[in-house]
Amino acid sequence: MQKFQFFLKLVVLLMAGAILSLPAFAQETPSAQDHFAQGVAALSEGKPGLAVQKFNEALKLDPDMAEAFVNRGIAHLKLGQEVEAVTDFDRALELAPKSSEALYNRALAYSRQGLYKEALEDYSQALKFEPKDWQIFYNRGNAYLDSGKSKEALQDYLQALKLKPEVPEILQNRGLAYLHLGQADKALEDFQAVLKLNPNFSRAHFGKAQALEKLGRAQEAKDAYRLFLKTGNPDADAALLQQALERLK
Repeated sequence: MQKFQFFLKLVVLLMAGAILSLPAFAQETPSAQDHFAQGVAALSEGKPGLAVQKFNEALKLDPDMAEAFVNRGIAHLKLGQEVEAVTDFDRALELAPKSSEALYNRALAYSRQGLYKEALEDYSQALKFEPKDWQIFYNRGNAYLDSGKSKEALQDYLQALKLKPEVPEILQNRGLAYLHLGQADKALEDFQAVLKLNPNFSRAHFGKAQALEKLGRAQEAKDAYRLFLKTGNPDADAALLQQALERLK
C-alpha cells in the first residue's frame, strides 16, 4: 500500500495539473493452495461435490499435490464413489508413500467394496506410521469382523479401547465379536455398557437381545427385541428389524 501511494505522488509531481486515467489492477489469480483450502472448507461444510471441483482446480495447477489427492479421495468416499477414491489414494501414495491418511482412507474404500484382504494390509501399514491411532485399530477390527475373523477383531477392539476408552461404537462391535466367539456373557456386558453411555444406541438393544437369548433368558430377550423395534431406524436397520420381528413370533 505504501509503494502504491508513493507511485501516485510521484506521478502528480512529474505531471502537475494533468488528469490521469490509471488502468484497473487485475484480480490476483487463485493459487493451487487457494483452491485446496476452498476444497477443505467445502468438505468440512458437508459439500463433497463442491470439494471435488475445488481439488480438481488445485491439481490442474499443481499435479503433484499429494494432500489434494488424499482429500479428493475422501470427498469421493463421501459421495459413495469408492473406485474413484481408491484411484486418488493410489496416486497420493505414489507421491507420499508414508501417508497414513491415504492408507487409512484407502482401506475404508476397500472395505466398502468387500476387499478385506487389501483393507487389512492398508490398515496394518498405516499402524506402522500411527501406532497409537485408535480409529485405525477400530476400523481394522471392523474389517476383521466382516471377514469372519472374530478373534483378530476382538484384539483390535481391545487395543482401540485402551487408547480411547468408553466409545460406544467400539464397545458395540466388541460385543458382536464376543457373540461370534460364543461368549454371550461378555457380549451382554458390552451391550449394556453401550446403552449406559448412549441410551439411544438402538442396535445395542438388538445385540443385547441376542446375548440374552443365547444365555437362555427368553423373556428379557423379548423385551430387548421390543425396545429395538421401537428405536431402530426403518431404513438403516431394516434387515435387523425383520429379524427382531421373527424372533418375537
